[in-house]
Amino acid sequence: MKTKIDIETWPRKEHFLLFKEFEEPYYGVNISIDCTAAYRDAKASCASFFLYYLHKSLAAAQQVDAFRLRIENDEVFLYDVINGGSTVDRPDGTFGFAFYDYAANFGDFMETGLKEMTRVRGRNDLERTSRQDLIRFSALPWIDFTSVSHARSFAFKDSAPKISFGKMTEKNGVRTIPMSIHVHHALVDGLHIGQFIDIFQKLMNEPVTGKAIHFSKDI
Repeated sequence: MKTKIDIETWPRKEHFLLFKEFEEPYYGVNISIDCTAAYRDAKASCASFFLYYLHKSLAAAQQVDAFRLRIENDEVFLYDVINGGSTVDRPDGTFGFAFYDYAANFGDFMETGLKEMTRVRGRNDLERTSRQDLIRFSALPWIDFTSVSHARSFAFKDSAPKISFGKMTEKNGVRTIPMSIHVHHALVDGLHIGQFIDIFQKLMNEPVTGKAIHFSKDI
């Protein structure tokens, strides 16, 4: 479900009209997230750490209206729920695209997420969804990056946030993971990114609730 925003009465009207005309309306920030408690909790729950932090980031997005806004045919809509899409590695060294319906219960989310990853790994095409109610995720677990840019076709009118996670590292008992967040400036300002980061870090520090499912391989 989604609600159409009345642009004429929207406080962001002028910002929207300005940035939606940019050839490159996306901008990004790169931060480091403390994942010490999250990694410990994921391992204790026999959970996929990738799906663990994916779920936490989607849970944070539900709480920030700006991350649920999308531009469709020059109109703005606020989605009730935002889901996830991500790259998934394949045995031959390539990758595919997966789609994950958000569920508040982590166990339910991981159960369907694992099935989706298995399905994508069994294909050899680049199946893509046309849905707009998602955040585009990617993982670079080999790289402790400090900056990320994205390949993009400017002919494709996109407004979904793009979030990337890098290689987890440990120093003095503290585990951290780099995180890159790119957003459409017609919809999202730095204030909203800051709100999202604060909520996400808070959720990463809290133990998960919901049934755990054994998963023997981290991604």
